[in-house]
Formats: sequence, structure tokens, C-alpha cells
Amino acid sequence: MLTSICPKLPMRDKLATKSFYIIELGFSEAGREDFESYLILKKDHVELHFFSFQELDPLENYGQVYIRTDRIDELYQDFLTRDVKIHPNGNLAVKPWGQKEFSILDPDSNLITFGEAQ
Repeated sequence: MLTSICPKLPMRDKLATKSFYIIELGFSEAGREDFESYLILKKDHVELHFFSFQELDPLENYGQVYIRTDRIDELYQDFLTRDVKIHPNGNLAVKPWGQKEFSILDPDSNLITFGEAQ
């Protein structure tokens, strides 16, 4: 029945969000239409949706997404090569729950965590 999930995260500035995910993280645009207050981005088999929330205070944003990967070390190195800022508390590490993971914050302080089962 269920086939996929597409998290919806808040964004204050569509251009800034689009630039961050495409230029820094290697995502691309999905969909055929460009909606003024909505953005759909994809990378491999992952799709993220963003909705306009111009009044969002990034210091009060609790938006989070956990993305599973099968090549965490390669992804981490790619982000380091692209100078993506890793969250200060989110360096690559094996967690007690058996996931090797790292985290970043996007321009609106949405926490994006990448993880791979060990």
C-alpha cells in the first residue's frame, strides 16, 4: 500500500532553499511547474517538499527529516568536499541505536540527518 514519503518542510526564501539544496547538496528540481510558494526537490530516490513560511523564526524551527543512505561515508565526504557545514553536534558517528549518521541544518534550520544501518 504505502510506497514512499515526501516530507514537507518550511522555507522562508524559495531561492535560498533551492540554491542550498541544489548547489550545496546536489539535489535537483522535481516536477514540471514552478509554484510561487512551493518547491519540490529530489536526489536519488528521495524527494523533499518545501512550503513558503516567510514568518518562520529559524531559532524556533523544529523541522526535521531523517534520510537513510547505503553509502554514508561517501555522502559525508562529498558534503565535506562541497564545504557543506556539518551540524556542530552532528559529526559522522555510530550511534548507540546502531546507525552511522551525521546532520546538517538548512538555511531555515530544518535539521537534516543522514543515516546508515551498521
